[in-house]
Amino acid sequence: MKKWLLLPLLSLLVSGCALNSIFINYPSQIAPVKAQLNTSTPIKGVLEVESNISGADGLLYAQEAGRVAQISGDFEASKKYYQQAVTGYLKFDDKATLSVTDMGATASSLFINDNVIPYRGPGFERVMLHQYQALNYIFSGDQQGALVEVRRSNDLQSSEQARYQKSNESVQAMANGTIDAEVNKLGKAAGTVTSSFLNAYSYYTTGVLHEILGEPNDAFIDYRKAAQISPDNPYLQKDLVRLAKQLSMPQAGEFERRWGKAITAKKDQGEVIFLIERGFVPEKQSLTVPFTIHGNWQTASLATYTSNSRPVSPGKIKGLGKNLTAAPIANLDALAITALKEELPAALIRQAARVYAKSEMARSVESDSKKRHNETDIAVIAMQIFNVVTEQADRRSWLTLPKQAQIARTYLNNGSYSVQLDNGTPAQVEVKSGRTTLVWAVDTGNYTRFYSIII
Repeated sequence: MKKWLLLPLLSLLVSGCALNSIFINYPSQIAPVKAQLNTSTPIKGVLEVESNISGADGLLYAQEAGRVAQISGDFEASKKYYQQAVTGYLKFDDKATLSVTDMGATASSLFINDNVIPYRGPGFERVMLHQYQALNYIFSGDQQGALVEVRRSNDLQSSEQARYQKSNESVQAMANGTIDAEVNKLGKAAGTVTSSFLNAYSYYTTGVLHEILGEPNDAFIDYRKAAQISPDNPYLQKDLVRLAKQLSMPQAGEFERRWGKAITAKKDQGEVIFLIERGFVPEKQSLTVPFTIHGNWQTASLATYTSNSRPVSPGKIKGLGKNLTAAPIANLDALAITALKEELPAALIRQAARVYAKSEMARSVESDSKKRHNETDIAVIAMQIFNVVTEQADRRSWLTLPKQAQIARTYLNNGSYSVQLDNGTPAQVEVKSGRTTLVWAVDTGNYTRFYSIII
């Protein structure tokens, strides 16, 4: 048994894997961080993840640290953490530098579980990373830096989908009743979302930044893309009407007939744009199926999502002289569910290889035990326990992302406003005539934090 246990342990060393997520599920690791975000000192949550950024899953921990710092209002620290995550993605893009690591991690996963494989993350997380980095720059007063990240976010929406399609050309789903039912369940849970790579919130945010930074043509393109994904958002519809008329687009007349006339600012009024984020994306759960092969116990564990998620209520924005109701632009929980569904075929291939490898390990130990008549079956039992215990679903994901994003826009007279989201704590927002005030509200449950800037 020693020689068989030595193989996965050696491959762990070759992979350079951090042990955090192999035996301790990731949601339980990040739970204290999310709890800290619901206190008056959210930045302390960074301490829970910062020490893990240097490990094999550093990309994921860097994303979490960047998000925690961002929610706390420390945009400079957030930029630093997000840049570390960007560097991690770029290393994955460079196949040559990862060949040895990938081989070791893949070999380890055959004997342990998928948590051994260094975290790359689904494409939509990488898109969100650059979107959030753009917001870091804009709230730090660096408009050019924001535009660079905006363009990267837009480019990634298409390049990540192309990467996914290429990597899955040769991967076919396994014929299995339980797995087929799981795929169907995930499809229903995702609702109308058919691709995790198309994010209306990212397109809308980049469109807003293009517009307020003086690039209306690029803004119109992004708004149209967002509208194709989220066609029923009334604010997005009005934006298209207004910009189509402003740019003398041929669609201006059609848009007016469908959604009404464009609304523009009156004299002494400024525009206020709200980006509202609510809750947290759901955690992955584990689907474990026990069975026997050649009389030896095995388990197969895959990540899944439950479908008992509560709907998110539209935000009621108060303190503007008139109540303003936000409208959903994207359900990030649906994007996460769809990303898991897209990853499932490749995960099944790895799962089949792992079941076979662990079965062969158990059979070899059993055979060795039978050859030595003076030995007991302790080695066989230990190997079965090892196989069952190490079979853990990969439940890693960026868990400090919001569950849903909402938007709202309006024109207000010049002045200062005490703004509330629902019945939360008020925040002061300044409006200047002829200018745009961008307001970013992050609702983590017990706290809503407002950040605003006049551009």
